[in-house]
Amino acid sequence: MSLTFFPPPLQQINSEIARRAGVELYVLRLDLMHPWVNGNKWFKLKYNLLKAKEKNFTTLLTFGGAYSNHIYATAAAGNLFGFRTIGVIRGEERLPLNPTLTFAVQQGMQLVYLNREMYRQRNTPVLEEYLRQRFGEVFIIPEGGSNLNGVRGCTEIIDRAMPKAGYAYAFDRICVACGTATTLAGIALSLHEKQRAIAFPVLKNGAFLAQEIESLLTNYLASDLPAPYSSPASWELVCDYHFGGYAKVNNELLVFSQQFTQEHRVPLDYVYTAKMFYGVMDLLKQGFFSKGDSLLLVHTGGLQGKSA
Repeated sequence: MSLTFFPPPLQQINSEIARRAGVELYVLRLDLMHPWVNGNKWFKLKYNLLKAKEKNFTTLLTFGGAYSNHIYATAAAGNLFGFRTIGVIRGEERLPLNPTLTFAVQQGMQLVYLNREMYRQRNTPVLEEYLRQRFGEVFIIPEGGSNLNGVRGCTEIIDRAMPKAGYAYAFDRICVACGTATTLAGIALSLHEKQRAIAFPVLKNGAFLAQEIESLLTNYLASDLPAPYSSPASWELVCDYHFGGYAKVNNELLVFSQQFTQEHRVPLDYVYTAKMFYGVMDLLKQGFFSKGDSLLLVHTGGLQGKSA
């Protein structure tokens, strides 16, 4: 497995819908950074891995569902950078393993299953202590990499992933799918005050994420971690494109994803990016964006989920 990470290309989308709306549309292809550790998952893992090395941990322990992009990426990153990995999986073991968990095991990850009641306690000191007693000294990464180290990595998505000086400021709106809100928080901290971040929650009733975002932003700015700006840029949640909830898909979304991929050569995953791209294209039709706006859509990877 290669240690080489490639700068993510910027791809313009020549869409008749965008042209009619008077908007320029670009995609930041984080999915092309690495075959297995790509998308926003790499940015959320980066400083967690560095902190684990700094503190001389040899084992990473993290959490996720049976189809988790985060479990997949953590298993691969652990193998790449010399960590033992443990994945705490929500629910009961189901055999044969799906492609996501099969890959994790192939990368050397030990899978441990918790019933849903215990899994809900994953962020509590009681469960963390139980896991440390069972597995010894482990470096615990929250589900989805959702901690301040994860936010720190996501502050680098826009500027460091697009090294041309000042080019990132050419975008008026930056759009991203939203699960734990970590990526949105990091992006908001990295934007100029005239820019705006727009997040598309993939969970039903995703408005609750506003509180999570505010908490992440407040705690990050109160920490000693570096921040590109002293305050975050403006941001908003667009909660109308969850298609029934997390990992829920209908025929309309499937058809859209297939047609978009055919027309623009940008593969989409159904859990995250397809919902965000669908939402952006629908809002363009509605005149949601101002004429002359330049939009950057962040492709957060997760394409292995399509084989699940």
